[in-house]
Amino acid sequence: MIKKVLFTLIAIIGLSASAFAGDKYAHDASVLPKGAQTTLANNFKSKVSVVKIDKDFGRISEYEVVMTDGTEITFDSNGNWKDVEVNVSKSVPSGFIPAAISKYVKGNQSGQRIIGIEKNRGGYEVELSNGVEMKFDKDGNFLRYDK
Repeated sequence: MIKKVLFTLIAIIGLSASAFAGDKYAHDASVLPKGAQTTLANNFKSKVSVVKIDKDFGRISEYEVVMTDGTEITFDSNGNWKDVEVNVSKSVPSGFIPAAISKYVKGNQSGQRIIGIEKNRGGYEVELSNGVEMKFDKDGNFLRYDK
């Protein structure tokens, strides 16, 4: 019984290690899919500092990009953006923010900037410069404040 548990534990650790061993790093946008390169060129003035290429079981799962100004953008394996986080003194570029979300924030959180946005299947999660986090559906309709 103990041998079986120990063997299972070792197997899990081995698989986990091999899953993470494939991650690679680069220092320019040329390793990104064309869509991601276009997104960066159209929305950011700063340059790419580092790109972490996350691999799971030998396949690229996502790209984590850090810009020279500290902005962080995550792209899926096809080059579609997943989330954007900027320094608290900046704002997420408007191209990432659906109009309905922008309008809601301006009307209900006057004077606050969007410093983070995450896009997922259910909609969007937004973080404001005052630390408030909000959830929106995929059409940009406000759902709730998040804790």
